[in-house]
Amino acid sequence: MQAVLQDRYGPADVLRVEQIARPQVAPGEVQLRVRAAGLDKGVWHLMVGRPYLLRLVFGLRGPKRRVRGSEVAGTVTAVGSAVTRFSVGDEVFGIGVGTFAEYAVAREDKLALKPASLSFEQASVVAISALTALQALRDAGRIQAGQKVLIIGASGGVGTYAVQLAKAFGAEVTGLCSTAKLELVRDLGADHVIDYTTADFADGRHHYDLIIDLAGNPSPTRLRRALTARGTAVIAGGEEGGDLTGGMDRQLRALLLSLVVRQRLTGFLCKENAADLEVLKSLIEEGRLTPSLDCTCSLDEVPDAIRRLEAGRIRGKVAVVFP
Repeated sequence: MQAVLQDRYGPADVLRVEQIARPQVAPGEVQLRVRAAGLDKGVWHLMVGRPYLLRLVFGLRGPKRRVRGSEVAGTVTAVGSAVTRFSVGDEVFGIGVGTFAEYAVAREDKLALKPASLSFEQASVVAISALTALQALRDAGRIQAGQKVLIIGASGGVGTYAVQLAKAFGAEVTGLCSTAKLELVRDLGADHVIDYTTADFADGRHHYDLIIDLAGNPSPTRLRRALTARGTAVIAGGEEGGDLTGGMDRQLRALLLSLVVRQRLTGFLCKENAADLEVLKSLIEEGRLTPSLDCTCSLDEVPDAIRRLEAGRIRGKVAVVFP
């Protein structure tokens, strides 16, 4: 099968397409014929190996897993001996291993049946991004109906879901993004939009019960200026902190500051699980959540798509498609 491989960390030039053997299933896994795979900032982080702390888990000198990609939508072609929820022929979406390939494997507990209303391309860009948005709002943010919520990075892969999910929770939503992406965020349902190139969300004119920071680099102190007296800020993205710790540095500073102020500032890590995929599936089937797909690309075009992502030219998500 064809797959996008990587033997060393670096820019998009380190990626190449080669023929490799199909992956075999373990007892709790399924094998998928990949129909589409999602491309997001997590792929970029693992490609370049930054922040460097990631290398303690994913490989010090080079990635332990050579095939990139995690988000997936496809058809089940084989099931492990312990699998009970899926059968050969089922159309599924979720999180797999090495999904930038014609075939991939995924754990049973990280998949759900694909919503019938979605194409494979749409379904492939849901899992990680929408799970992150859901858990940041519901679990870390403890969102309540009627709250004023600010989404920083509202036009990105996670942000496009966060805007829609915050509206589904009954919040009044403000989206922060660049000039070129204001209309997209409005179309997603945001009640208000702020162009970060011309306005400062922390200028003291508006205060929010909940801030979800997905892509910015504002300091915890600056986030506090935009919060209500007992508001919450959830830091789930951003690149500040340098090559060693990345966004984790800002999350740690926020947690320490939260110990001595009335406002709540916290970091966040996504928990990949089938139960929340089912929640997302229900919202999609109810018409309350729609994937924001910027474009599709082939395996050969993955490096160029990653360069566009790195340059901030993607609105929503990119799907890698297979004929």
